[in-house]
Amino acid sequence: MATRELTVKTQGNTDIVDITPQLLEVVHRSGVESGVVCLFVVGSTAGITTMEYEPGLIADMRRTFEQIAPENAVYAHEERWHDDNGHSHIRASLVGPSLSVPITHGKPDLGEWQQVVVIDFDTRPRDRTIIVKIVG
Repeated sequence: MATRELTVKTQGNTDIVDITPQLLEVVHRSGVESGVVCLFVVGSTAGITTMEYEPGLIADMRRTFEQIAPENAVYAHEERWHDDNGHSHIRASLVGPSLSVPITHGKPDLGEWQQVVVIDFDTRPRDRTIIVKIVG
């Protein structure tokens, strides 16, 4: 078993960052040939998932999140804490903070057009920490 941390600089506001290259490197360095890698983004306003990381789908994702949890709607969270990120918490909760990917022959089992992305929904730039746990 190996545990690593990745740090990703984000711009907030539904910034979608491809972390696949870092994931491939971490799995390679672990030496695990067969197992699973679990990724967990720390914080309640970011999520982690897979997608085809290309400009059209990035725009589609941002538009869809705005339709689901609009930035300018009224949120009880904002009224309670006097902040501006109620939509960020809802979006992050819908995506979820973790992802597990099988490892076969020393590589994560990702499809040809499937990348692992961190989506930062907060309203400001952040340094996001992703815990990577590899078991094999």
